[in-house]
Amino acid sequence: MTQPGMTAMSKEMQDCVEACMSCHSICEETMSSCMQMGGQAQMQIMRALMDCAETTRMCADMMMRRSPMSAEMCAMCAKACEMCAEACMGMPDDEQMMRCAEACRRCAEMCRTMAGATM
Repeated sequence: MTQPGMTAMSKEMQDCVEACMSCHSICEETMSSCMQMGGQAQMQIMRALMDCAETTRMCADMMMRRSPMSAEMCAMCAKACEMCAEACMGMPDDEQMMRCAEACRRCAEMCRTMAGATM
């Protein structure tokens, strides 16, 4: 249901919002998993996970409210997602990290597309 004067979100934008929310959730889950492991190597991954979780949430929020800064936020979100995916790939034997990296890559791809779109 759209409000008067507001255009409906495009299918691409809806998909991007869903990818952001999904990525946010898996980053939060992965942070929890990471904290249980402990260790110094996890600190770099934790920072990447936190940045990605916050950025994806904010990006989804901005798209949903049609912020004029959505395209720039999508570009930043894509970068945060790529950095997080790279950090997670540092632990290729960890199933949770690999799921997170996959979600981050998917979100980054969709955000890059939205960053280039007129919103």
